[in-house]
Amino acid sequence: MARKESKEPIGGSFRDPEGFVFQRKGKIYRQINQAGKDNFNLLHSSGLYEHLTNNNWLTPHSQTKQVAAQPKNSYKVIQPEEIFFLSYPYEWSFSQLKDAALLTLDIQEAAIKHGMSLKDASAYNVQFDIESSSPIFIDTLSFELFETEKPWTAYRQFCQHFLAPLALMAYSDQRFLQLMRTNIDGIPLDLAWKILPSKAIFGNGLFTHIYLHAKAQAAYAGSNEKRPTRRISMTLNQHLGILDGLRRSISKLNQRSDLTEWANYYSETNYDDIAFKEKKELVGKYLKLSKAQTVWDVGGNTGEFSRIASQQGLPTISFDIDPNAIEANYILTKQEQSTNILPLVLDLTNPSPNLGWNNEERISIYERKSPDMIFALALIHHMAISNNLPLERLASFFSKLAPWLIIEFVPKSDSQVKRLLSSRTDIFPEYTIEGFKRAFATQFEIKESQEILNSDRTLFLMKRK
Repeated sequence: MARKESKEPIGGSFRDPEGFVFQRKGKIYRQINQAGKDNFNLLHSSGLYEHLTNNNWLTPHSQTKQVAAQPKNSYKVIQPEEIFFLSYPYEWSFSQLKDAALLTLDIQEAAIKHGMSLKDASAYNVQFDIESSSPIFIDTLSFELFETEKPWTAYRQFCQHFLAPLALMAYSDQRFLQLMRTNIDGIPLDLAWKILPSKAIFGNGLFTHIYLHAKAQAAYAGSNEKRPTRRISMTLNQHLGILDGLRRSISKLNQRSDLTEWANYYSETNYDDIAFKEKKELVGKYLKLSKAQTVWDVGGNTGEFSRIASQQGLPTISFDIDPNAIEANYILTKQEQSTNILPLVLDLTNPSPNLGWNNEERISIYERKSPDMIFALALIHHMAISNNLPLERLASFFSKLAPWLIIEFVPKSDSQVKRLLSSRTDIFPEYTIEGFKRAFATQFEIKESQEILNSDRTLFLMKRK
C-alpha cells in the first residue's frame, strides 16, 4: 500500500529546517529551503558532491522544474535518484550495519578534506543499492560548513547509531539490533554500557567512545547546572584522529560465530540432491510463467531460491527471521556483486511497524514497495504450526502482499513437521493438503502444482483472484 501524496515532508525528513523530501505523481523530490542554500551550494562548489557521487557513496540528483511543495521557504527543488527499496537498520545484519558505519566515516573524512562536515550521522541516512549490494548515503542536506575548532556535531549520533549496536552484536547477541526499533535515535550509550560484558570494557576503543562518552552525557543530564562554557578547540589532525579511532574500533568488531540452526538449513534439510534440484527448476519455471517483475522471498534463509529470481534479472528482497541467515546471504551478495538481491531481517509474525513521530518517521514493511511475486518456500508449516496461524488467515495475508504466489506445502509426514510436533499436541486437524487447498482457494487460483521428487512436499503456483 503506497503512502498518500502530500505537500508535507515524507517520513523523518520533516525535522531538518534546511529542506525535506516529498512525493508527487509517484516520484520523489527534495526541496532545498533558503536555510539550506549556502550548504547546498558549498556541497557542489567544493567538489564534494562530485567526489561522493563518483565513488557511489551518495545518491546523485538532477535539477528539476518541479514546483516546490512549500514555495514560501524554497530555494530550489532537486530530484534524487531513487532507491529501489527502503530499509531500516533494525532490518539489517551485522555486516550491513558495519558497512554502513564505515561508509559514513569515509564520507565524513572526505567532507572534511573538502571543507565540509556531516551534521547528521544517522544510520537512516544510509540505504543499500540492490544492484551492487553496497551501502549508499541518501541525505544531500546532511552536510554543513566545516569549522576546525568545533567538535564533530554528529559524533554522539554516530556512536548511538553505529558503534553501540555493533558492539552489542559483536560481544553479546545480534538480536540487540532490535533495540533500534524502540530507540529510533540510536541505542543510548549508558544503556549499551550496562549491557556489554566486562571483556568489552577496554576493547576496541569502546571505553572511550561509549563509556567515557556516556559519562560526559550524564554529567549534566537532569541537572539545573549549566554545561561549562569553555570553548573546546580542536585541530584538523584531531578531527581525523577521531575518525581513525572510530574506524579502527569498528573494523575490529566481528560477528559472533555461533549460528542458529536455520543458518545451516540447506546443509541439514531432508531434501536429497534430486529433490533439491527439481524444486529449484520448478521455482524457475513457475516464476517465468507468472511474468512477475519483482519478488519478495519471505522465508529466504541464505538466498538459495532468491538467486533464481535474480538470475532472471528480477530485483528480489530476500527476507528471513534469522539474522545469521541474512548475514550469510549478505556476504554472498557482496562476493557475487550485481545480484539484484537485498537481504533483510523480517519476522512475519511481528513485522516492522510504523514508528516515530505520529507513527510516520519509519514506515511499516507493508507500506513500502509491493512485489509482483511472493516466494513462501518451506515456510507454511512454521507459520501454521509453530505460530498457530490458521491457513485461511495465511491465504488472506499473502493475497494482500502480491498477485502471484509460489508456495510449498510441507505435510505432517515430513521430518521437519514431525520435529515441530514432537514437543506439542497436534491441534491442527485442518493441516492437510486438502485443507491447505481449500483455504487458499478462497483467495487464489491454483495455476500449477507438482509433488517434488523424493519428498512429501508439493509446490504450487497461485494467482490472486
